Amino acid sequence: MLKTRIFPFFSVAIALLTACDDGLQVPQRERIDLSGEWQTNLGPCRLPGTTDENRLGSGQHATDVTTQLTRLFPFEGIVRYERDVEIPSAMTNRRLTLIMERTKPSLLIVDGDTIGHHDHLYAPHRYVLPQLTSGRHRFIIEVDNRPERVPSPGIRGSHAWTDATQTNWNGILGDFCIEATPRAFFMSDVQVYPDVARRTAEVRLTITAERHNAVTLRIAGESFNTTEARRTIGHEPLEIELHEGENRVAFTLDMGDAPLLWSEFHPALYRLGIVADDKDGFRDAQQVTFGMREFATRPVIARQADRNVAVGDTIGWHFTINGRATFLRGKHDGCVFPLTGYAPMDVASWRDVFRTAKSYGINHYRCHSYTPPRAAFLAADLEGIYIDTELPYWGAIGQMDDSVTQFLLREGLMALDHVGNSPSFMMLGLGNELGGEVDVMRQMVDSLRRRDSRHLYNFGANDFLGWRGPLDGEDCLITCRIGGWVADAPVPDAFASHVRSSFSFADADDGGLLNALRPATRLNYTHAVRRAPRPVVSHETCQFQSYPDYAEIEKYTGVLYPYNLEVFRQRLIDAGLSDQAELFHWATGEWAMDCCKADIEQVLRTPGMAGFQMLDLQDYPGQGSALCGVLDAFMESKGYITDDEFRQFCAPVVPLALMDSLCAWNDQPFNIDVALCNYLEGDFCQPIDYRIEGDGFVRDGLLPATTVANGEVRTIGRIALTDDFAELHRPTQLTLTLRAGDYANRYRLWVYPHYANSAADSAATADVLVANSLSDVVERCLNDGGRVLLVPRLADIAAQSVGGLFTPDYWNYAMFKTISENNGRPVSPGTLGLLFDAHRPLFADFPGNGRSDWQWWSIVRNSRPLVLDSLADVCRPLIQVVDNVERNHLLGLLVEMHVDGGSLLICPTDLDAIGRYPEGDAYRRVLMRYATSADFAPRDTVSMDDVRRLLNGVSAERDIRGVQNLSDYKRH
Repeated sequence: MLKTRIFPFFSVAIALLTACDDGLQVPQRERIDLSGEWQTNLGPCRLPGTTDENRLGSGQHATDVTTQLTRLFPFEGIVRYERDVEIPSAMTNRRLTLIMERTKPSLLIVDGDTIGHHDHLYAPHRYVLPQLTSGRHRFIIEVDNRPERVPSPGIRGSHAWTDATQTNWNGILGDFCIEATPRAFFMSDVQVYPDVARRTAEVRLTITAERHNAVTLRIAGESFNTTEARRTIGHEPLEIELHEGENRVAFTLDMGDAPLLWSEFHPALYRLGIVADDKDGFRDAQQVTFGMREFATRPVIARQADRNVAVGDTIGWHFTINGRATFLRGKHDGCVFPLTGYAPMDVASWRDVFRTAKSYGINHYRCHSYTPPRAAFLAADLEGIYIDTELPYWGAIGQMDDSVTQFLLREGLMALDHVGNSPSFMMLGLGNELGGEVDVMRQMVDSLRRRDSRHLYNFGANDFLGWRGPLDGEDCLITCRIGGWVADAPVPDAFASHVRSSFSFADADDGGLLNALRPATRLNYTHAVRRAPRPVVSHETCQFQSYPDYAEIEKYTGVLYPYNLEVFRQRLIDAGLSDQAELFHWATGEWAMDCCKADIEQVLRTPGMAGFQMLDLQDYPGQGSALCGVLDAFMESKGYITDDEFRQFCAPVVPLALMDSLCAWNDQPFNIDVALCNYLEGDFCQPIDYRIEGDGFVRDGLLPATTVANGEVRTIGRIALTDDFAELHRPTQLTLTLRAGDYANRYRLWVYPHYANSAADSAATADVLVANSLSDVVERCLNDGGRVLLVPRLADIAAQSVGGLFTPDYWNYAMFKTISENNGRPVSPGTLGLLFDAHRPLFADFPGNGRSDWQWWSIVRNSRPLVLDSLADVCRPLIQVVDNVERNHLLGLLVEMHVDGGSLLICPTDLDAIGRYPEGDAYRRVLMRYATSADFAPRDTVSMDDVRRLLNGVSAERDIRGVQNLSDYKRH
């Protein structure tokens, strides 16, 4: 038996033997379960639970709120939870602690005496009780969720408090009990620090003694959550002498020659039990779960030359897990749980959530300005999810000694103590989109890192909106841009520092490069990322709105109700467009998924990137209702894309097609370079099958196997289509499929004949009057039963139209309209994509899927969709543009009408500007052929006065309520 005297605040390391006593029993501490019925000043309620769940309060709520879901029973104030608690005689000589796992600022009164108060949000509230006699005692717990109980709007706006998602509930959640430990001594704060390289784990704990004492520690552990053979951790008894008060103890476990390591691929865990006995027969026990893992960072060295990159250059940084590069395929988590209004407190529920996310290829969660309950970390440990959690803050960091900074620092330290053993806990940040004092951020991170070295740390997600670039003292950079300017970039200066492709108009010209630049799949972010001396994670990618599914309303059977969706539905009814709701949902959602794929793949194509964090896999019901999710608010499919389809571009291995354009002439060579990114644990070496097909055209082949190392993005080979497209004599949509072993990916591309203008084309226009204004000549032609193709100058219809937006509107129109106006920035056109009937004769020679796709870029960007609200009862456009839920305009990109006996085709597109593009040239020809064909026979009849009002009037403005945001969009 090893004997060690423990002095205050000193650690002694002891290497244990590998022999294992499998028979160690770890008894549970005795507890009094406090769950059940309690009385309150609002009425009786059941705990654990919230006042919302117990339907306490007035039940008065607004029914016209569109900024977020609506609490049916909102309450803010002090709730007094009262109950008599029976203390058994066996516990009268024990140290008793009341535990509330998660609550709001609280105060405890026992038998009329105030015991204490706590105001923290993350860690359990623990109250050490006075020595109580056996029998009944009156317990009163006051829980206060008034906004003033936390010291800053930046905390109240965080996802730990806000009504936007979690709700500012009042109640007591999770573990709720009185726990008994010996008065002589008790153990606490057991922390395990794995050392993968040395194959050891240091255990640190505190033993608090009532007086001088001696205890014997017995320690044993075993592996679980693995298909590998069970591993045991050996020990021999350890005798510890204790002084009165706190005793810090440390010892080192030998984990054996081949300890099981924890990662997303193999989330092997260890369960460690510690039992302490003294000579008087008092006993205490603790059991913790941990994993052997090391999260670190390392530079990425170029293995292939590229533009401005030589072999051997440092081109970025990766995260590593146990020495292997990993890539964060992340999801933002804003605590969206509509049935309860708070995060689940049980492991099973979180495992279901994480399994759903993993089925879509997600391996990482970023918990935005909140830390989820311990159950989330335990579930992530079991499922292999990497968690980046944050302090509850969204604002500016002040001085180190101010109340807000100290509040946040306490929250961080308690979070580390509470969930620090979880191997899934990879990183802690100071909050979301912070501003303020960088030196204080650095001091805060230094304090947190000193407390716990097992995790990585950052100053916050997207601090200063990325304008400050890398900041010394943080372990990674989660950002949308890296500073304000990058030299020699392959993109316009406005986008050169960006590391995501989509932005609001308030934050980037034209809403970012995906909207502004011609679609291609070759661009990456190496030019920006190589400037950062630490890993770069793309912040909040994929913020593409889609139109609501009103069938979702019936799912809301809990504490929150979607009056926002009901309001949006009524607006559509009032606009006369309710018959199109399902089509809007389908068309905008599928287009949003295409944009999401493009956003993610641009990150994957970048060899030096460390990951992305989607916003979001799941709809976000706050901030004006941001329906940007692949899934709905319940983490259930919206019908846009299957999990298998999503994993084609969100997986450890993704085959990538690199193309200069997605639209081609049929008489020009077309090259497709094929790359592959590999973030498996080891090398990947498989041949890549490819197949290009469509409308009878087929080309297939095989690229030989090439070894792609762990963490590498490597170009494998080229598919050279020298003159293959020459056989395509009409516009054709093709599908490219790449397959490498179990991994596949698909792309759509379009090929168009390259015609010279012909006499036949000129003759065709003779049958149609082409004009750019509603002149007397146009009106006479229509009166005479003629045909008119009206192509108005875009400047002439600015007041009757909206701008041409290619990508879906970013996040939420109401919020960023407000931000843009407040910052003197252009307002987004706000549209969500195209909708048309692809089976109509018009589209026989312009193939598409009935919605926006990549071949529409030049057309949409050179257009101004007309506002057709005045004709909503009688007219539907040939090509409709779906508007956002705030305006609900009927918008037309191509409109046909029967006017005074004639046929009018209105095309608010600059046809001259698009003619140099293959798809633009084809579109012009399609319009002319259609306008001269028998198929051009409009059924929607309107008067000439209607047309005059349409083209000469001013479209009505909608009264759109602004939505507040805590981020500072002034450029730093």
